[in-house]
Amino acid sequence: MAEIIGVIERLWRYPVKSTGGERLDSVDVDVRGLAGDRLYAVRDASGKLGSGKNTRRFRRMDGLLRLSARLGRRIDGPELFDPLGRRVDHPTAFLRAYLQREDVELAREDAVPHFDRLPVSVLSTATLDWVREAVPFAVVDERRFRPNIVLRTPPGTPPFVEDAWLGRQARGGGPDSARLAFVSSSERCAMSGAPQPGLPHAPEILKAIVHAHDGRLDALAEVAAPGRLRLGDRLVLD
Repeated sequence: MAEIIGVIERLWRYPVKSTGGERLDSVDVDVRGLAGDRLYAVRDASGKLGSGKNTRRFRRMDGLLRLSARLGRRIDGPELFDPLGRRVDHPTAFLRAYLQREDVELAREDAVPHFDRLPVSVLSTATLDWVREAVPFAVVDERRFRPNIVLRTPPGTPPFVEDAWLGRQARGGGPDSARLAFVSSSERCAMSGAPQPGLPHAPEILKAIVHAHDGRLDALAEVAAPGRLRLGDRLVLD
């Protein structure tokens, strides 16, 4: 039986990986994910992408979270904003000076996807409220977890309800709505407590998530069918 699991309360797109994103009222979704999401990244000479961690694919570049990006209706690249919210005229030149690295550039995705794992992240308000209760002296904000969709769940919904969605699909309420296939959850890293505009350093957030839920938070999804998502759409679990 179909089950309404929540209502889309906020939509987020992050045009430049590991920088702040933009809120949307609606967005097209294709097999790659939300249109324009993580389409660009800060890339170094070795091909690694700027991130909050070091891995085979990513290179830690402190300070990216203090920047933000907006795509809007632009098709020729994102607008980049400095830590004070001022638009940057020459993104690559700014990034080289800001990061003190001469080998970086703002690069569009090519053969290697910019996503850590899967293209769409959905976070419930039930889980977000749990984090606020678990670390009452920290400033908890959804931006710390970089979801694409914040889903307003019904009163009484338990935290980490996202686990129950894994292996199932959900669709929006409209005839042209996208369909998402939930696969796994994100394994959180130090970025969850990293400072960004309006949000001070808060390492206790990651510690609480690790203690309570093995460091996992949200539901990651593939796009089972392209379509559109809008604020106020119900997500119905098949």
